[in-house]
Amino acid sequence: MRSVAVAAAGAAIGAAGLGLAHVGPAASWLPPVRRRLWPAMEARGRSGHVALTFDDGPDPVSTPHFWDLLDELDVRATFFVLGSRAARHPEVVAETAARGHEVAVHGWTHQPQWLPSPQRDLIELRLARDVVEQSCGVRPVWFRPPFGVLTTGLWRAARRAELRPVLWGAWGRDWEEDRSAAEVRRTVLGEVRGGTTVLLHDAAPDGRGQAWRTTLEAVPGIVEGCRGAGWDVGPLAEHF
Repeated sequence: MRSVAVAAAGAAIGAAGLGLAHVGPAASWLPPVRRRLWPAMEARGRSGHVALTFDDGPDPVSTPHFWDLLDELDVRATFFVLGSRAARHPEVVAETAARGHEVAVHGWTHQPQWLPSPQRDLIELRLARDVVEQSCGVRPVWFRPPFGVLTTGLWRAARRAELRPVLWGAWGRDWEEDRSAAEVRRTVLGEVRGGTTVLLHDAAPDGRGQAWRTTLEAVPGIVEGCRGAGWDVGPLAEHF
C-alpha cells in the first residue's frame, strides 16, 4: 500500500510540475513581472516610435469606424484578430489590410488556454494564421494570446506556426464599459514612452457592448499626445 501511495504522490507532484511549467510564462501578463523577467514581451521598439495595436475584431460594425478615424489621423496600426471572427468576416480583414493596416493573430477564440493541449494550440493558431492570409493575401507575423495569457504550450505553438508572440507596454483598460474617453487617454499617456506598444480594442470578443465607442473617442488624443512628445505612431511592422 505504501508503494502505491508513494507512486500516487509522485504522479501528483509530476502533474503539478507539468502544470506549473505550462502556465508559468502566463505570469508575463503582469506588467512588473513582464518588465523584470520577459522584457521582450512588451514589444519595446525604437525610441522614436509608438506602436498602436487593437484587439478582438474583426467586427463589421465597429472596425470600419477605426479605419476612417485612422485615415483622418494619417496613422496605420496593427489589428490583432480572432480567427473564428475573421472566418465569419473575411471582407473586414481584407479591407483592414487594403487600408494599409497590419493584421495579426489573436488566437482562434477569446479563451485562455490554461490546460495543456499542444495539438489544439497548434491547430488553432495555424488555422487562424491561414484565415488571415487567405483573407488579405499577407501571412501574419505577430501573435498576441487572449487576455495576454501566454502559456508554454501557446509559446511553442506560436513558434511552430511561425508567429512571434508579443504583448504590450501600455493599455487603456478600454474594455470597461464605464470608463470615459478622457480616462482611457490619461491611462495610456501615463504609461506610454518612446518604444512602447499600446493595446486598445476595436471590438468586444463577442461583438457586443459599446466600449469601442469610447476607444474611438480617445484615439485622437492619444495620437496627439504621442506626436506632441516627438514620437511617430504606427504599426508593429515599423516599430523595430
